Amino acid sequence: MSNKVKDFEIVDSTVIKGVKIITPSVHNDERGTLFTTFYEEVYSGLVPDGIHFKHDKFARTLQRVLRGIHGDTKSWKLVTAVYGEISQVVVDNRKESPTYKKWELFKISGINPKLILLPPGVGNAFYVHSAEAVYHYKLAYDGEYFDAEDQFTIKWNDPEFGIAWPDMDPILSHRDK
Repeated sequence: MSNKVKDFEIVDSTVIKGVKIITPSVHNDERGTLFTTFYEEVYSGLVPDGIHFKHDKFARTLQRVLRGIHGDTKSWKLVTAVYGEISQVVVDNRKESPTYKKWELFKISGINPKLILLPPGVGNAFYVHSAEAVYHYKLAYDGEYFDAEDQFTIKWNDPEFGIAWPDMDPILSHRDK
């Protein structure tokens, strides 16, 4: 399904049930680039009633770093790169889902922005192509914030998933190894 709302085109993933690909309107001129990432009234219709976006995180990440695959069963995540160029990967880790163990890769950059909305149970990862990138997470959940102890981690190169990463020797954290 494709839908144009305010400054966004919203498309359902054809690979993973519940994932939305959101393309903002981009305004370029001699000064640079401007785009909007969030309107509450647009996103409130994409997450269940009673769930609200509560906080944001930014990650500045260097070239050849791969972060993830992480997720949880409680939060919705709206993710994008606001600077630099990344390969964004989403992985369905919901055993009851018809798209369980499927994955999808998106090329995202500050010049070609896309926002990806992930429902609970969908893993999130990204690989940085540019010298550095700034990655933005916006989180929606019920109750109090929870962190790594409530998350799942899937090994980035797990053969069960067969993700076609752009680099088979990335820089990884201890957790991601």
